[in-house]
Amino acid sequence: MPADTAFSLKETYPYYLANEARQPNTDLDVTDKYTGEVATRVAMADEAAIDEAIARAVTAAEPMAALKSYQRREVLDHCVARFTERFDELAAALTVEAGKPINDSRGEVTRLIETFRIAAGEAERIYGEVMPLDNAARAANYQGMWKRVPIGPCSFISPFNFPLNLAAHKVAPALAVGCPFVLKPASLTPIGALIIGEVLAETDLPKGAFSILPAHREGAALFTEDPRFKLISFTGSPGVGWDLKAKAGKKPIILELGGNAAVIVEDWDIADAVDRIIFGAFYQSGQSCISAQRCLIRDELYDETKVALVKKVSELKSGDPRKEDTFVGPIISKKEADRIESWIEQAKEKGATVLTGGRREGNVIEATILENVPADCDIVSEEAFGPVLVIDKYKDYDEALARTNDSQFGLQAGIFTRDLYKAHKAWDTLDVGGVIIGDVPSWRVDHMPYGGVKESGLGREGIRFAIEDMTEIRLMAIRTP
Repeated sequence: MPADTAFSLKETYPYYLANEARQPNTDLDVTDKYTGEVATRVAMADEAAIDEAIARAVTAAEPMAALKSYQRREVLDHCVARFTERFDELAAALTVEAGKPINDSRGEVTRLIETFRIAAGEAERIYGEVMPLDNAARAANYQGMWKRVPIGPCSFISPFNFPLNLAAHKVAPALAVGCPFVLKPASLTPIGALIIGEVLAETDLPKGAFSILPAHREGAALFTEDPRFKLISFTGSPGVGWDLKAKAGKKPIILELGGNAAVIVEDWDIADAVDRIIFGAFYQSGQSCISAQRCLIRDELYDETKVALVKKVSELKSGDPRKEDTFVGPIISKKEADRIESWIEQAKEKGATVLTGGRREGNVIEATILENVPADCDIVSEEAFGPVLVIDKYKDYDEALARTNDSQFGLQAGIFTRDLYKAHKAWDTLDVGGVIIGDVPSWRVDHMPYGGVKESGLGREGIRFAIEDMTEIRLMAIRTP
């Protein structure tokens, strides 16, 4: 989308209930996150609509489970084709509703397509196993086998920061296994999920297979508490996520929550490390749960790395996300921009030095590097979710690993080392869901197991791993007289 090309969302968007577009109201204003102006209006579901969607999902569970693998694959292949055709529209919509810099928006649409493509392949690879049962005399005449079957209707709640791909990580595996679902997209950024619904509505999925419902707060409790759901998958803040777990009842829940990821520079080419750290800390304007927030640099490399980081970060363009050269766009809301700004000020009051950035215009906060930040500052101990990087030095590798673990979060960590033994030590030692060697913690592809420990959540995404959560094992034992 060139800088001089205006893009407008549709005037209104419906929600999708039991595969069908409905427009009972236009209650939800969706703003352009850079200008603050209302960009479109979206239908909101009340409690009655959500209840109907769940009931229709229950009805759809049996015909969804009966779909053959080629039929599930064809639905996913259709999505891949249509998302590819609508690539520019999807990217432009992201830039408006999420304030995502246009190049980041294109990257997310690419990942949306990849996620559905991976799921299309996995739809044909949901295997079981033949299992010998004759391990004792009493079982001499028995043999067994097991398969995976869909768990049933699923409740999905997706966040604002990746409106397309984090919805896709729930929707695509559900379609691959044959689980009906009801999705609640973030009210700040519902358009991407609704476009997914528009594409799914073009298919012949059983009625009730999907509903996509931006929802009023008073009805949203059904997404968590309704016993007709057999699984909840939530991506969002730790406070909300753990509260949902407490209310979920007997159903399993997958939580993809926050982080304050660390990256260690132990022994590596400085220019390469700097380029990757800048990407990891400031892509998506820092609004990623695996954003590189804490950077620990071996003392011999610290000064040279710091100088290179500050020089390149000070040259990053911030502002209008529509412009091709913008790297840092707006924070999602004034409330969140206020919080990040206050955390920077808190660090400064406690003795931190701002090496570059720190300024704010509207909801845009410049890419910021801080050093000498006390460990008890929020910008170190909590999740920043903004374009702020804290750098510090260390002398001993074991110290760096310990400081990486000194966090309530445990999502991913990055280690710049060429030493195989140090890489394995990090893998063995770090209490995180993933260790990325030779790169930043912000790196992810969409088929790998992704998720965290501690306050960062429960379970794993990545299509094959989500499929395990969305299926149950069913055994058949056979006695031969």
